[in-house]
Amino acid sequence: MRKLASRGFPPIAAPDARVLILGSLPGVASLAARQYYAQPHNVFWRVMGELFDAGPGVPYAERADRLRRNRIALWDVCKEAVRPGSLDAAIDLTTVVTNDFKRFFREHPRIAHVCVNGGTAHRLYVRRVQPVLPEPLSSLPLHLLPSTSPAHASLRFAQKLERWRLLDDLLAA
Repeated sequence: MRKLASRGFPPIAAPDARVLILGSLPGVASLAARQYYAQPHNVFWRVMGELFDAGPGVPYAERADRLRRNRIALWDVCKEAVRPGSLDAAIDLTTVVTNDFKRFFREHPRIAHVCVNGGTAHRLYVRRVQPVLPEPLSSLPLHLLPSTSPAHASLRFAQKLERWRLLDDLLAA
């Protein structure tokens, strides 16, 4: 029996976005809620709360608006892929369809940095997206940030937050 592919969401982005944050593909809780990072143990929104006052206690639409106002864009590398469950390790790489980054960068010409939320998003972007982007897009600075997923438990929240503070520096530049 063929498994159905999970489909990602449209980006959260304003035209003047400066930093693009990429995940891999929404997990089960996110797909059910139709929200990025809806899994309650994923600390993405806790980090965004510390940095941009866009924490999990703020309604989702307002969190998205706060990211836009802070010139942060949020998306996933995968437009769709087969993934039983929510673990990135379960993504069937033969089924990955990437999002249309050429179009995204054309519509968001001020993006100056790409940040990836964890190793899987990083590998997918480097292997599947960068090689098909024209210059100078393929050379945009790429920053690997520690995964906010509960599956990535080798760092405590404070350690993850400290690494994610890079966003402040990128936006100030």
